[in-house]
Amino acid sequence: MKGESKLEKKQFRAESKRLLDLVINSIYTNREIFLRELISNASDAIDKIYYKTLTDENLVFNKDDYYIKVIPDKKERILKISDTGIGMTKEELEENLGIIAKSGSFAFKKEHEIKEGFDIIGQFGVGFYSAFMVADKVTVITKALGSDEAFKWESTGVDGYIIEPCEKDSVGTDIILKIKENTEEENFDEYLEEYRLKYIIKKYSDFIRYPIKMNVTKRKLKDGTENEYEEYMEEEIVNSMVPIWRKNKNELTKEDYENFYSEKHYGFDKPLKHIHISVDGTVRYNAILFIPEKIPYDFYTKEYEKGLELYSNGVLIMNKCSDLLPDYFSFVKGMVDSEDLSLNISREMLQHTRQLKFIAKNIKNKIKNELKNMLKNERDKYEIFYKSFGRQLKYGVYSDFGANKELLQDLLMFYSSKEKKMVTLEEYVDRMPEEQKYIYYAVGETNDRIEKLPQIELVKEKGYEILYFTEDIDEFAIKMLMTYKDKEFKSVSSSDLGIETCENEKDSNSEYEGYKEVFEYMKNVLGDKVKDVRISKRLKNHPVCLSNDGEISIEMEKILNTMPNSQNIKADKILEINVNHDIFKTLKECFEKDKEKLKLYTNILYNQSLLIEGLPINDPVAFTNDICKIMI
Repeated sequence: MKGESKLEKKQFRAESKRLLDLVINSIYTNREIFLRELISNASDAIDKIYYKTLTDENLVFNKDDYYIKVIPDKKERILKISDTGIGMTKEELEENLGIIAKSGSFAFKKEHEIKEGFDIIGQFGVGFYSAFMVADKVTVITKALGSDEAFKWESTGVDGYIIEPCEKDSVGTDIILKIKENTEEENFDEYLEEYRLKYIIKKYSDFIRYPIKMNVTKRKLKDGTENEYEEYMEEEIVNSMVPIWRKNKNELTKEDYENFYSEKHYGFDKPLKHIHISVDGTVRYNAILFIPEKIPYDFYTKEYEKGLELYSNGVLIMNKCSDLLPDYFSFVKGMVDSEDLSLNISREMLQHTRQLKFIAKNIKNKIKNELKNMLKNERDKYEIFYKSFGRQLKYGVYSDFGANKELLQDLLMFYSSKEKKMVTLEEYVDRMPEEQKYIYYAVGETNDRIEKLPQIELVKEKGYEILYFTEDIDEFAIKMLMTYKDKEFKSVSSSDLGIETCENEKDSNSEYEGYKEVFEYMKNVLGDKVKDVRISKRLKNHPVCLSNDGEISIEMEKILNTMPNSQNIKADKILEINVNHDIFKTLKECFEKDKEKLKLYTNILYNQSLLIEGLPINDPVAFTNDICKIMI
């Protein structure tokens, strides 16, 4: 009978051949995941016995009897994965292994389109065939629960398979892989190396709920010696089995979470906060999220990958699932485990399912609420976090045309001219005097430099608080925010500060109405360098400053023109003159008696205003020559 069955090699169906070829050559980009797939199938087989005992009173599930064993044999180039699961009958072997991804073959004929919610991976589905990526021959020896017969399934790939009776003492399944020889491109020996197999199991299958056993090489002192060692083999459980996220939160300590953070290599720092989520509703999932203390060295590089580890029922699916985190929370580390996600063929690529979107939305809200709680109740911690990642929140406000500004605006902080520390927008607005119309801000490289800006004089004299913007993203984010609690933002460099002038100031302005010609002449000297030359209402002690008219500020001009492919964007600049300063008397006299000197002073004042703003002087040589002329 055995001889007859060996002569009969059965063929895979046409679409199954095509799919098998895809599995071996295209679908899986990472060969090592074959072990994850086979271990997951073994775990499923043990699960089936467990579920059967729930409805069959004649069966008793003794957990100690159920395990998975991985056995490498380097000499014979054999890797064996055994389980004590439910096993398969001859008919089940034919159905499960004869038609690859039976339920999904039609979808593959339709250009491999897999509809949302359609899980192509089942017991010995596509995942099983990933074994052919590393093996020339795959043998399955299995004995089903309640059966006296055992069967062998064997295949070398797309040319077909055989099924024949065989001997097996116990219920369960052995999968025996004849590992390929090395090639110039691939090192297949690694799938026979003890340390490598342990690493792959820990990486992908650490939280499988049943023990994964291996004979592990260990060392001990030889009897009767003090420094001679000998190696011996000892069976060891390689996986942890019970993941931290499935434990009761009340059983876990801060140190447990910190150890998990360290073990998973999420960072070299200690996390500021952790968020442990357990949801048992329409979509069931567990998650542990961490808010780091320190920014990763590569956070603002192209190499940085955001995302959370994604598990399906304890099996690692993706190292970085970017769909679970919005960009503005890309600093969050951690993992998500769900039994309810629809997976496509390889378990490497996740479909954009309704369940995934639900989890992502919930995680986003949980992170936001945790940050708000930290801001409210642990201000010191929040300020540490904000120093590292506040910039990312501002990018979140600015990006996507401000779509996320309502979500993020209460998390923003800026340095305050009054408080001399970081404050929130809410704190600023709550302190505003009744007559104050705007939220005022000033932009500069550092707080010290902003303190010395001439433009802040009038606002500070009025007793109004000013927010200091020292990061290049700050003003762009605020422009996108536009208002906070119905209060508009106003730069201290804006041409209109919205501050009412007193009567004597209005009289002073009318007194100098007759000197428009001075400013018109100065405007003609400067040409298109400035939009206008005006009397300043903001300057008290300084003679001159620049203000801007329009949406593009002077600081924004500087930033935009440092970017690749910049289009030489210019802010509309206003040169403001303090008519109460002695310099103005000199300007009047020059207009009346020496217009060449007025031209000289105009250029000097303009270049001084550029220096105050940190803008480059177009012609430094001409500027130094002008300075020399007034010194002669």
